[in-house]
Amino acid sequence: MEAPATPRRRRTRRDWLVDTAMFLLAAAFALLMSAERLGTTPLPPGWLFPLDQVVGALGCAALWLRRRWPVGLAVTLVALSAVFEMVAGPMLAALFSVAVHRRPRTSGVVFALSVLAAVVFTWLRPEPGTPPLAMFMLGLALQGAAAGWGLFVHHRRRLVLAQRDRAARMETEARLRAEQAQHLVREAIAREMHDVLGHRLSLLSVHAGALEFNPGADPADVARAARVIRESAHQALQDLREVIGVLRAPTGGTSGGTSGNPSGDPSGERSAPTRPGLPGLADLDRLLAESGEAGMRVRLRDELGGQSREAVPDRTGRTAYRVVQEALTNARRHAPGAEVHLRLAGAPGDGLTIEVVNDIPGAGQPETERGHGLIGLAERVTLAGGRLEHGPLRRDGGTGAGAWQVRVWLPWPA
Repeated sequence: MEAPATPRRRRTRRDWLVDTAMFLLAAAFALLMSAERLGTTPLPPGWLFPLDQVVGALGCAALWLRRRWPVGLAVTLVALSAVFEMVAGPMLAALFSVAVHRRPRTSGVVFALSVLAAVVFTWLRPEPGTPPLAMFMLGLALQGAAAGWGLFVHHRRRLVLAQRDRAARMETEARLRAEQAQHLVREAIAREMHDVLGHRLSLLSVHAGALEFNPGADPADVARAARVIRESAHQALQDLREVIGVLRAPTGGTSGGTSGNPSGDPSGERSAPTRPGLPGLADLDRLLAESGEAGMRVRLRDELGGQSREAVPDRTGRTAYRVVQEALTNARRHAPGAEVHLRLAGAPGDGLTIEVVNDIPGAGQPETERGHGLIGLAERVTLAGGRLEHGPLRRDGGTGAGAWQVRVWLPWPA
């Protein structure tokens, strides 16, 4: 039984061209056979030849329905081909259509019926002077070519669709992995901010408790404690806003820009003396020493213009430390033994610039962009209000495969 017809749709320009070509080929095949028959004595009975021509013409016209009822049309034309000669062209086109648009099992059944029809035609209408086996083999070759070509087109289309589905699935999985990496980075940033917030609140509690248990303290000490309480409360409020902003920030668009800053203050914290064990830019020397002990050759060029690293705002310093840490990790993983050049530049009001450049062994490009390290780094930098650029870099500064560069700009308010 034929499968349900394909839902009707408007023929495209390509469909019209293909259908017209199929109709013309079938009609040309029928006309060629008719002209050959006119040059010889038609086979008896005499009335069969005009009827054969009419059936052939109707079969060619019926090819315009092959997209809606490919199996039904093919079975009908196959049955007619057992008696009528001129319907051979439309029958071959119908075999091709079934092989293209239906399952191989269905096209195999229709092809088997066409072989049986060829046997019947050879027996009913033998060609004078031609061996029946030769006629049968010729018909079988034509029918096999039409069905085989259709099966080739069918499997090629399925292969293309499978490749498209696979590409779409891989793209979706890559997007999901990137979003997961971004969420993990946000959770890590939120945990860091949570530690900072807890430290702020603990300081606030200590000073408030001192005022409570020493109400007769010197007015200057009371004023100093009140100032510390006020500043700690303000900083704790800023930290809390940043935590909420990080967790609420939308996913995507982490390639750079300042739109990802969750707080109103692009600098985050403005003082760095009270950090509860979280590494910042002041801890950069220790990070470089650890990398040197691991066998890395890191050259630092500090161009902060007389500014100490401790003067960098706390949040900016933590992000800068993570940038350098991730860049050194990528260099150690993808370019082992290569020399790494680290440059720090900037000033209050101009921002902090970090450049990490490492040689690429051979002529290949490192595969850091295939992992999630740069994705997470871009998320962290964007949430801090900065910009991230990365890619190949030539020795002369042009783009190429000579070295790999990671360049980050972070806000540093005046």
